[in-house]
Amino acid sequence: MRYLPLTDADRKAMLSSIGANSIDDLFADIPENVRLSEPLDLPRRAGELEVERRLSAMAAKNTAASSAPFFVGCGAYKHHVPASVDHLIQRSEFLTAYTPYQPEVSQGTLQYLFEFQTQVALLTGMEVANASMYDGSTGCGEAVLMAHRLTRRSKAVLSGGLHPQYRDIVQTLGDLTDESVNALPADPDGTEDIIAAIDDEAACVVVQCPDVYGRIRDLTPIAAAAHEKGALLIAVVTEIVSLGALKPPGEMGADIVVAEGQSIGVGLNFGGPYVGLLATRQKFIRQMPGRVCGETVDANGKRGFVLTLSTREQHIRREKATSNICTNSGLCALAFTIHLSLLGEAGLMRLARINHANAVALADALSAIDGVELITDSFFNEFTIRVPGKGVDVIESLAQKGVLGGVPASRLAPEQEGIDDLVIVAATEVNTDEDRDAYVGALKEVLS
Repeated sequence: MRYLPLTDADRKAMLSSIGANSIDDLFADIPENVRLSEPLDLPRRAGELEVERRLSAMAAKNTAASSAPFFVGCGAYKHHVPASVDHLIQRSEFLTAYTPYQPEVSQGTLQYLFEFQTQVALLTGMEVANASMYDGSTGCGEAVLMAHRLTRRSKAVLSGGLHPQYRDIVQTLGDLTDESVNALPADPDGTEDIIAAIDDEAACVVVQCPDVYGRIRDLTPIAAAAHEKGALLIAVVTEIVSLGALKPPGEMGADIVVAEGQSIGVGLNFGGPYVGLLATRQKFIRQMPGRVCGETVDANGKRGFVLTLSTREQHIRREKATSNICTNSGLCALAFTIHLSLLGEAGLMRLARINHANAVALADALSAIDGVELITDSFFNEFTIRVPGKGVDVIESLAQKGVLGGVPASRLAPEQEGIDDLVIVAATEVNTDEDRDAYVGALKEVLS
């Protein structure tokens, strides 16, 4: 029998203490249309062997990224991760380490987080970085809240090129904190005038580069326009490898940079865990969420590492905390740091060049097919094509032919109009000539 330590009277007393009439009141912030009205249709009990068989059968329906030509991106990218990365992160001093609160027993953890922060600051062109976030999307939401604290304004302007899932997180946080969000319409053609949307009430402008459709843009004029209005520019990067080839957002005037670090050191893993990056200017460090590891010396003058800042709700009075992020993606941050250290500056730049070259070759091949149009005029390793018919149907037909050909734009933003025929395609260093030939051949068959 299930052991339920609380009686009905206990639950009633607890609800009364917090001023709730029922347990349902605790879920009031969750939209009613996404709440379950009844229990899931699952067996009430099953043996371990039965569960293993059932879940194995369900898992077998997945097509793993390594089992087919793979051209899916949109914020999660298939890159080669050296075996040495996984070997090193499994060393016991890393894998079993908990938190770096006690520096006398956590020097290894503190040092790699310090190195991680240094790498992120250098990559983004910023002055300081924290010791990681959950992922890029939640990092984006935290950056918007940070901008609101800094400017004491409550309006965020979101570019139509921002990843729709990042946008949704910002809007969800806005609903919970009474913040105003002006999300511009989808911008696959790169024609939006985001500068015109910046007004005197804006706390920040959020722009992704390369954007969700793959387009590269110069953030410099947007930063200047935002600063003129007293707003901050938040730059979002979902493909961190792009910074091996592109000008860092910090050099284009960004005030806060958030990124998804999964591309370096972390596999796709069917959706996680990933690692969020957040960097900013030194003058904003007190409002930066998460924690910061710093370098110091001990009583004997030897170099050591400590938590320099940790403005989290469990460390100081809750109303003074800058974030309710309760941890960082420590193991993924370590994988990121090891992989980037193995690459070095020259290796990252070479990796970026290979990614871009593979994407150019694929874009040329696909756009040569009758009925296919390349609509992204400048890109790194991801671009958008327009196909005859619906993108979801084309991608499903390609999958049936053994090619994972990209992401239909309508899958990310089903409510947006005018993007049903768009497919977002990514190419990385793992794609071979044979993969590209397979994609081209399969797409020709699908469209014939």
